[in-house]
Amino acid sequence: MADTELGEDGVARCRWCLGSALYQGYHDREWGYPVADDRRLFEKLCLEGFQAGLSWLTILNKRENFRRAFAGFDFCQLAEFGEAEVQRLLQDAGIVRHRGKIEAVINNARCAVEMVATEGSLAAFFWRHMPQTPSLGEHIPAQTAESRALSAELKRRGWKFVGPTTVYAFMQAMGLVNDHAPGCAVRNQVEQARRAFRPMQ
Repeated sequence: MADTELGEDGVARCRWCLGSALYQGYHDREWGYPVADDRRLFEKLCLEGFQAGLSWLTILNKRENFRRAFAGFDFCQLAEFGEAEVQRLLQDAGIVRHRGKIEAVINNARCAVEMVATEGSLAAFFWRHMPQTPSLGEHIPAQTAESRALSAELKRRGWKFVGPTTVYAFMQAMGLVNDHAPGCAVRNQVEQARRAFRPMQ
């Protein structure tokens, strides 16, 4: 069950973000706010793939390194990467040096280019998978029917490292659901942003 705790500033937040200023800032300013920018959507899905088996805080601490290593997650550039770039990335101590995950980013970049060509944008595709029933933030699952459906569709289109748990974490972070806990000071801010948001069609 999700819950909250008062931070040192007296503000109630989701308990998972406490203990790290970086994590708390991410919680307050990013997590759950709706995103329509294709590069940010692509970056987040890639980083969620890198997180598999690790903590998100580990990835968050390395996020700027990932951005430098992966051309700012410009998927048009990444789609042109080949074995030379893979070898370079495998020597980069600032990121997670996992060949399968590195190769998945390049593969997914190529899939993203194709998706933009067919769907108009990544945002147009992803926001069609927003759950119709809003989350109350009380019981947070590892995956949902919607994340399983989105995962299956991405895999059908050739994407890798996009299992339903990874995809649900992506949906939480990018605002497709609001899983801030009841009582979290940020929950209402995120909900207001989601109500005002007009996803690309």
